[in-house]
Amino acid sequence: MTHGRICPGTDAECAPLARPPVWLRQAPRLTLALFLVPIAAGLLGTLLPALGWFPPIGGERLSLGPFRDLFAEPAFPGAWQLTIWSGWAATLLSVALTLGCCALLYARPIGRPIRALITPVLAAPHAAMAIGFAFLIAPSGWIARWVSRGLTGWLEPPAIASVQDPHGIALILGLIVKEVPYLLLMSLTALRQLPVARQLDIAATLGYGRTATWVKVVLPQLYPQIRLPIYVVLAYGLSVVDMALILGPDNPPTLSVLTLQWLTAPDVRLYFRGAAAALLLLGVVLASILVWRLGELALAQVGRCWITLGQRRSGFELPAALTGVTVGIMTGLALTALLDLTLWSFAVRWRFPDVLPSAWTLSTWHREADAVTWSLGSTLLVAFGATALALALVLVWLESEPTARMGRASRASWLVYLPLLVPQIAFLFGIQVLLALLHVDGTYSAVVAAHLLFVLPYVFLSLADPWRALDARYMRTALCLGATPWRVLWRVKIPMLQRPVLVAAAIGLTVSFDQYLPTIFAGAGRVSTLATQVVTLSSGGDRRVVGVFALLLAALPLAAYGLAAGMPAVLARRHRKSDLVV
Repeated sequence: MTHGRICPGTDAECAPLARPPVWLRQAPRLTLALFLVPIAAGLLGTLLPALGWFPPIGGERLSLGPFRDLFAEPAFPGAWQLTIWSGWAATLLSVALTLGCCALLYARPIGRPIRALITPVLAAPHAAMAIGFAFLIAPSGWIARWVSRGLTGWLEPPAIASVQDPHGIALILGLIVKEVPYLLLMSLTALRQLPVARQLDIAATLGYGRTATWVKVVLPQLYPQIRLPIYVVLAYGLSVVDMALILGPDNPPTLSVLTLQWLTAPDVRLYFRGAAAALLLLGVVLASILVWRLGELALAQVGRCWITLGQRRSGFELPAALTGVTVGIMTGLALTALLDLTLWSFAVRWRFPDVLPSAWTLSTWHREADAVTWSLGSTLLVAFGATALALALVLVWLESEPTARMGRASRASWLVYLPLLVPQIAFLFGIQVLLALLHVDGTYSAVVAAHLLFVLPYVFLSLADPWRALDARYMRTALCLGATPWRVLWRVKIPMLQRPVLVAAAIGLTVSFDQYLPTIFAGAGRVSTLATQVVTLSSGGDRRVVGVFALLLAALPLAAYGLAAGMPAVLARRHRKSDLVV
């Protein structure tokens, strides 16, 4: 053995030991095919009915009749305008608040508490947060109760449309409450890869203010790294269904809700109109992303001209401070909404304008125990199944990357994020048709497969960077000592990346907990999860019962993240004990 070398041979001699089988080298292509074929089939299954061809319900020739029916629908113009307004307003405000908050809080003591506070808001599923927010801002909600106690003297709820208002303000605020923590987390993660502290110090010595440095130096480096999350937020805001059902107006509703009503109507003839609306919604999302991209290019040109002026002060100091205050207020409202869910689930009577319930009980939990247990079991079964499959596919993909030699295909990994950019309803209806033709709709396996389409991108996004950043010399050393590739994977790589793998699993579970539309379409009404129960009950159920289901739905992601944080310490303690025994 030569001095300083563990491997008895050269790297070239040890390389054949690490050569995986052919199927493993083709894993990325196989995963992409497995992932993209259902989406393509779903889009085709939506396109054909949108053009009038769906023989099972009488559509035997292609035509533009479904689009003519769609444009003639009286509710269509209002739904179209509401969709554009709510989606763009929520995205623009969320991006502005996120960037302003980053500029204000980065590397300051208050930044750490804010990051800790947004964690439960980020983890809470959209449906649970929407229910809590509705309980908070409703005419009989907690805000009105606190205000009436000392300022207005209200004895009855005011006649104010604060939820499901015709202008979609409640929906926009609800989207902002959920999307700002997500964008803030993505931004803070990206900032760790930039020398921000050094750049701030250098700019300060040149006389530039903190905010000017952020706008002129940091933002041009940060924005490209959060471009994809912003596109995801824009696509979600334009096509959201669960939050729109809870917070959005109903006459007319958003285009996505109107599409869902047609696609799930008892009258099968409305399927053609619903498919046309789903296809149109896809066009709206793609066109919006294109317009946003053109806006980026235009602002970049204006920004370059402004930067060359050399102004030391940007004039954004006050707006940045206001965004920080606004994010703090929104975070406080979100946490209060989750607390409101808790209070309602244990309340016996809570008459307006009482600030707190007059009596407490566990009777609602006992009464709903059977329904809660069934929904919880379905939720966990689907979530664990989809997350396990996603982890397996992602681990095989990442393990095969060094020797896959995919060439251009390796640059196609962005296709994994396609379900996050394409409206769910645009291809889930087609997938439902495909599942019905295969006679597997309404089964748990179908729901797991549908959830997998949305769980896998987030698992891949969270695990890819840590996996690729691991020093390859550890694996090369193990291979040269005689370990097989699979032994290296299970005894070296995964133990070293234990925490990222567990975090990726927790993220996958959280994403599955939040899925409403995939469960509706793939489950065919026979598979019920907590998310579907919460949205169903929100249309007029007892607030105490809604509070029970929504609180449990909000608690599941926190439990998943808690397990991901605590498992490494438990496993390390077990390893130490086993070493002592040996």
